[in-house]
Amino acid sequence: MAGHDQVVSGNFTFTRTPIDGVVIVDMKSYGDERGYFMETYKRPDFVAGGIDAEFVQDNQSSSTRGVLRGLHYQIEHPQAKLVRVVSGTVFDVAVDLRPGSGTYGQWTGAVLSAKNNRQFFIPRGFAHGFLVLSESAEFCYKCDDVYHPGDEGGLMWNDPTIGIEWPPLEGDDAFDPAKVVLSEKDKRHPAFAPAAMR
Repeated sequence: MAGHDQVVSGNFTFTRTPIDGVVIVDMKSYGDERGYFMETYKRPDFVAGGIDAEFVQDNQSSSTRGVLRGLHYQIEHPQAKLVRVVSGTVFDVAVDLRPGSGTYGQWTGAVLSAKNNRQFFIPRGFAHGFLVLSESAEFCYKCDDVYHPGDEGGLMWNDPTIGIEWPPLEGDDAFDPAKVVLSEKDKRHPAFAPAAMR
């Protein structure tokens, strides 16, 4: 995307997605024979890029190939999230659950990896999930509200109404749902019910 769909501020490039509020953030990396350095968050640049969230909690998870975490959302205490990968590769997805949104029930996604220096910003009011494409992945994210146990909702990862197009795992020619690894909780998430979600 170019023009008004993209903002460059400092070491960051902010690119809007087809869903309002969801932003891809590319980070500039400086490297030499010693290694590399990069800024991963700088509030003035993020505000200039249209992301004015005040983050209050950082989380990190480790997952193996084929693990799918999601689709999760907070019910009474929604969280905006800024997500990135520090090792491996994932396909990250956001589903719009905002009442009255013109893209309600639609999804957008991005491949995040330790190599592409990319982050994904997901505003409040979305369900979120990711699929690990590499042998393993370390996944980090910032939240603008603390986690409230018992407040989590979920949607079925392969709901046909939403129709997420999950990519194949690394080394595979096509996506194979039999290779998806879910927690017991994520196996029980209900299908998307538009009337009930609004």
